[in-house]
Amino acid sequence: MKNTAIKLSGILLAGAVFFSTLLGYGTQVAAATAIGSDTEAGQASGDGSVASVADLPGKHIGVQLGTTGDIMVSDYETDGSGTVVERYNKGADAVQALKQGKLDCVIIDELPALAFVEQNEGLKILEENFVEEDYAFVIAKGNEALVDQVNETLRELKDEGVLDNIAKNYTGTDEEIGKYPYEILDVERTNGTLTVGTNAEFPPYEYYEEGKITGIDMDIMQAVCDKLGMELKIEDMAFDSVIPAVSTGKVDIGASGFTVTEERKKNVNFTDTYAKSKQVIIVRDTSVTAEKTGIGEKFYDNFIKDSRYTYLLKGLLNTLIITVFAVMIGIVFGFLIAIVRTNHDRNGGLTILNALCKAYLAVVRGTPVMIQLLIIYYVIFQSINTGKLFVAVIAFGLNSAAYVAEIVRSGIMAVDIGQFEAGRSLGLNYKQTMLSIILPQAVKNILPALCNEFISLLKETSISGYIGLMDLTKGGDIIRSVTYEAFMPLIAVAAIYFLIVMGLSKAVGLLERRLRSNER
Repeated sequence: MKNTAIKLSGILLAGAVFFSTLLGYGTQVAAATAIGSDTEAGQASGDGSVASVADLPGKHIGVQLGTTGDIMVSDYETDGSGTVVERYNKGADAVQALKQGKLDCVIIDELPALAFVEQNEGLKILEENFVEEDYAFVIAKGNEALVDQVNETLRELKDEGVLDNIAKNYTGTDEEIGKYPYEILDVERTNGTLTVGTNAEFPPYEYYEEGKITGIDMDIMQAVCDKLGMELKIEDMAFDSVIPAVSTGKVDIGASGFTVTEERKKNVNFTDTYAKSKQVIIVRDTSVTAEKTGIGEKFYDNFIKDSRYTYLLKGLLNTLIITVFAVMIGIVFGFLIAIVRTNHDRNGGLTILNALCKAYLAVVRGTPVMIQLLIIYYVIFQSINTGKLFVAVIAFGLNSAAYVAEIVRSGIMAVDIGQFEAGRSLGLNYKQTMLSIILPQAVKNILPALCNEFISLLKETSISGYIGLMDLTKGGDIIRSVTYEAFMPLIAVAAIYFLIVMGLSKAVGLLERRLRSNER
């Protein structure tokens, strides 16, 4: 089954890549119009020029959600200056919005800013810093023993020069960068596993390279594990999910360029400072005209270089697994709930079960699926060490069951009551009548609605990245975070979803025709 899924993934990816290449010309025109455009920025906030911190009031400012920049710039929203703060889950998305003229500036940490500017022509960093900050790792309240262990280890690594070498390997001079890679020590790892939560879209502290998460923070965490005799396990998730994951015990330590703030201290413990940084301001450089990149080069950078297409393949495989098993759960539980509800509606029985089913339907249909996913992962499975794939299947399956139940119930109630009475008059009991007469007719009636529900379920799995699970959408996000190219990865992901949906619709259409032919 796995080999078949991989082959299917390859076919879908090929179609999606072709689609993205075919439409690539359009984005060149759009990008050429957007990059370096002062007109759109002027429409957003006056002349759109930001030359210093004093110019920030009244501007459109982009930040990454939950970062120090987000916290500090929030004061401008309430000072009456008309400042608008746009919050993005990823720093790369904020930078893309800046390039397209949707923002006047982006406030973000210095080192990631340097990486963004290096990869994106037409941008620059202002000489004046926004604020200085200290970086530390975060550990849950009540786990002071781990805080002490990590602090002692960090002091040892600093005295041995390991921390300085790790920093030089990523941020040193041209002669130093890449010359001081951290070598994993060959030690006994008998003290368990240290699970690290991070947001791998924050170069050079954490980012993807050749399919693996690397960076300053990850090398430091590996060095800490070597000292403590532990295995290192890295969980990639949204930045604003890291601290909740630490607090609920899903990960042992958060390492994602966290700045020490009093507000955060209320929820987590901080280790000793291991690095100093500053928030800087990125603006468009109107004196530079960005060079147009050819379609072939964009295609190579997004999919071929470093085998980046594998992010889409891995994500697609997980998306298909989640969808298939969630559909199974949705059908089984949905049909059971529908039978209980229709039994009560027609016979007045199963009163308690019917009340429980109604409460379940009210809760599930009355809350967003993303909230349900987060509650199941961070609350219900808080103390249970289970795989994220399993959690996603349960969350989406239970959500789908509520909608399937109402679809099936409507199908059953649409079957003429005379059909039920005819079955009973032939000597069939309630179960036999439902299975042999009512449900077959109901299924024919509800097949299109069930197909729509399964299509919706497939697309809803795109939020799996909120718990750090690699799905199809997350795979595209990883490519975007590396290449800073929005169009091709997004179109590839959209095209894959489109091809799957069209395939499902075609299969359901064939099934409907076969069912109708049996009626003749």
